[in-house]
Amino acid sequence: MNDVSLAHNAEVATAVDSPDESRFVCFPDSPFQLYQPYPPAGDQPAAIEALVEGVRDGLSFQTLLGVTGSGKTFTMANVIARLGRPAIVFAPNKTLAAQLYSEFREFFPRNAVEYFVSYYDYYQPEAYVPQRDLFIEKDSSINEHIEQMRLSATKSLLERRDVVIVATVSAIYGIGNPSDYHQMVMTLRVHDKMGQRDVIAQLIRMQYQRNETDFSRGTFRVRGDTIDVFPAEHSELAIRIELFDDEVESLQLFDPLTGRIRQKIPRFTVYPSSHYVTPRERVLAAIETIKEELRQRLDELVKAGKLVEAQRLEQRTRFDLEMLQEVGHCKGIENYTRHLSGARPGDPPPTLVDYLPPDSLMFLDESHVLIGQLGGMYNGDRARKTTLVEYGFRLPSALDNRPLKFEEFETKMRQVVFVSATPADYEQRTSGQVVEQVVRPTGLIDPEVEVRPATHQVDDVLGEIRLRVQAGQRVLITTLTKRMAEQLTDYLADNGVKVRYLHSDVDTVERVEIIRDLRLGAFDVLVGINLLREGLDIPEVSLVAILDADKEGFLRSERSLIQTIGRAARNLDGKAILYADQITDSMKRAIDETQRRRAKQLAHNEAHGITPRGVVKQVKELIDGVYSEKSGKDDLKAAQAAAEVETLSEKDLGKRIKQLEKQMLEHARNLEFEKAARVRDQLALLKEQAFGAAGGDHIVPLRS
Repeated sequence: MNDVSLAHNAEVATAVDSPDESRFVCFPDSPFQLYQPYPPAGDQPAAIEALVEGVRDGLSFQTLLGVTGSGKTFTMANVIARLGRPAIVFAPNKTLAAQLYSEFREFFPRNAVEYFVSYYDYYQPEAYVPQRDLFIEKDSSINEHIEQMRLSATKSLLERRDVVIVATVSAIYGIGNPSDYHQMVMTLRVHDKMGQRDVIAQLIRMQYQRNETDFSRGTFRVRGDTIDVFPAEHSELAIRIELFDDEVESLQLFDPLTGRIRQKIPRFTVYPSSHYVTPRERVLAAIETIKEELRQRLDELVKAGKLVEAQRLEQRTRFDLEMLQEVGHCKGIENYTRHLSGARPGDPPPTLVDYLPPDSLMFLDESHVLIGQLGGMYNGDRARKTTLVEYGFRLPSALDNRPLKFEEFETKMRQVVFVSATPADYEQRTSGQVVEQVVRPTGLIDPEVEVRPATHQVDDVLGEIRLRVQAGQRVLITTLTKRMAEQLTDYLADNGVKVRYLHSDVDTVERVEIIRDLRLGAFDVLVGINLLREGLDIPEVSLVAILDADKEGFLRSERSLIQTIGRAARNLDGKAILYADQITDSMKRAIDETQRRRAKQLAHNEAHGITPRGVVKQVKELIDGVYSEKSGKDDLKAAQAAAEVETLSEKDLGKRIKQLEKQMLEHARNLEFEKAARVRDQLALLKEQAFGAAGGDHIVPLRS
């Protein structure tokens, strides 16, 4: 392990505040230290054993069929720690990814747990609408914080073995070639022969910008023979390089805000400021191949009589070529990925998966959703780009800047564990073994399922809600259409029920807030359509009502029903009511599977004399570990910040963040470092509340 390894130190001590040493578990030949607040229980020990055995026996695919609340994340963490290999955990959306990231940071506070999701807050891809002759320029807003976490993820993969990466489908989109990225790093050692000009030239090749006034991520400044670099993958750590007589005299890590020196170190590796860096000779070679492709494509267009398209393509491409020649990169450089990486037409693009060591483990959480997502990304991207190529906005090679096809992803898969309560056909077909995790460590059993006629479903559900509210419990109701959900919400509100409606227009951050408010009791009933299924962890919910359960279709399929029923499985009084006038095949299979699991759980409890106990979970839930690093100590501050964020619109939030950044730099310029640090903490809290992922720089002393 070289350089300043990143592990999660006290500053970002995750949810484990001063963890109890006796609760850390180490395994032979494994670099992981697992924080295990409780030993595996229920079906967990057998599941962990079977999965570890399966990986060691060389099984390519296994399935962990784990019911809601059975501790699937804990099982995954145990498997990773025992095998001691780098791992990547895929989640189907950012909300679940944030939840997993938070949990893995609790289990591995001393190892590198990284977060790799799309860094766009807003993204409008380049597109052309021929019917209206309308070209839409690419427009995007990049979340700096998440970009830093992505760079930190690739750095950890190249530097160390004790890595767990939580990712979304963003990981199958093209990023820079790992060999080019690795080739461009700059390793500095004390007493190395290196002149000031050499260091500056290398930093510029790595796409760092020289900025003497605004020292921020991805920039450097020069003061005589001292060069300060703010590495792109760090958020609160910079490196000072002191040179003397063309030799590195000393290397110091310092706080870029206060200027306070943290520690002197013997060596440091500076990584490129972007995944898209390319060595100069490769850029020059790419310019020649782009020119050749342009010549051929212009011939084709002119012969086809498409003169406007030919002129447009030549003008746009020549401008890009000039930029590449002069500065080494251009706007939309990703469209020339094939030329820059030297790949053949049709070759898969380099992605995060290529950065993974060959013996890595892959976990596909909620695999029944994820497999479909992985398969669907390529087609949508292809349709949009074909139009751009056809009308002369891009060269045909732009089609190779794309997400992986599912078949390509399959060939790059490492040893895989599918994790789902309802595995789909693909998992069942490919898995070498299916490991069941049906018995929960808490002894909780699956909810009782009851079918009632749909004729008076609304009045019946109102009566049930009143019973649950009196007991201080919460209710989830799922309907089939938006209109029905809205009408039901209005009807319940008119009858004095505290109710909220969760729909597809609610963004991720607001959705997290709504779920938190439900847990806190700000309201008692949540109505939704398809937003209540995978991975929402709400122990207070004791009743799930499924309206129109007999209308066959995607939302009432066997898998959807099992997932929705599972939302009540974390409560001692859990119950699911299906309103239907007939029992469909999907309903029958879902009810039978729930009864089978229930019987197994009851038998286990009886045999071991277990009394089921409810799940008690702090309401700092979901994206919490990713929100506020000091939530345990600063509950009041966090609550105030959360309340403030909730009332701000996206535009106001952006303004507030800019205002605080300006204030912080102003204090720093006036040498009022304590005030600046206070504003920095406020800013970090605000960003975490808003963007759903906290990261920081974590230093452990070098091993001599």
